[in-house]
Amino acid sequence: MAVFLNEDSRIIVQGMTGAEGRKHTARMLAAGSQVVGGVTPGKGGQTVEIAGRSLPVFDSVAEAMASTGADTTVVFVPPRFAKGAVLEAVDAAIGLVVVITEGIPVHDTASFWAHAVASGNRTRIVGPNCPGVISPGKSNAGIIPADITGPGRIGLVSKSGTLTYQLMYELRDIGFSTAVGIGGDPVVGTTHIDALSAFEADPQTDLIVMIGEIGGDAEERAAVFVKEYVTKPVVGYVAGFTAPEGKTMGHAGAIVSGSSGTAAAKKEALEAAGVAVGRTPSETAELARLSLAQFVS
Repeated sequence: MAVFLNEDSRIIVQGMTGAEGRKHTARMLAAGSQVVGGVTPGKGGQTVEIAGRSLPVFDSVAEAMASTGADTTVVFVPPRFAKGAVLEAVDAAIGLVVVITEGIPVHDTASFWAHAVASGNRTRIVGPNCPGVISPGKSNAGIIPADITGPGRIGLVSKSGTLTYQLMYELRDIGFSTAVGIGGDPVVGTTHIDALSAFEADPQTDLIVMIGEIGGDAEERAAVFVKEYVTKPVVGYVAGFTAPEGKTMGHAGAIVSGSSGTAAAKKEALEAAGVAVGRTPSETAELARLSLAQFVS
């Protein structure tokens, strides 16, 4: 099975007519995703030829959903327009919004996340500043390379795009049910805990790999959740053991302040919850192999 995204997902791309939107729409199509159209205000009624497909363009998400039956949107919209694009998607009550855009002001993200919660329409937001969601062999919504691995029994949730790709490659012989890149901004729509809960409920996910990084307390909160609610083995990796205090590392949310948010503190909290934590991606992959072998034996 898969979580959040499957072979029946019908995807539209907000910003499909832009350079990044076109490029990654082609890659999603090549991965077998059902991309059914795009949204660019003012260009409704046009069609765009991408990867041998003629895709319709709509002025709004609501129009695209009504015409195509779309249930997922991937947002490739510049930061200053991203808030409006996500609010529009939420108001249209689409099921899944994957926000790839980097550099969205935290206030804007907090605003559209709060609007989604208040709307009550159960729209799930993944991101922003994330690589997206992929269920190998089924569908790909975002920028994760689809040829790294195939379908399998591991569920992956990660703050980091590049570490997502590396762990998928390291464990490519086992394969993945779904990989969810949640993004590394201070405010994100889908958390480690959301993904952990989904993988725990998925009967075809046997093991969960969780990738965190310095900054904030998301990993500590995830550790509490794992200890109380997750019965499947969880293997973790926390990036940033050598990060200097007070310096942002890669992501807007990856910053250590005093004794808060360090990789060592997160590792300690996760291990106290029974999570095996590697100090490198390769060590994490080996821990995953050992944990999976013990779990299925």
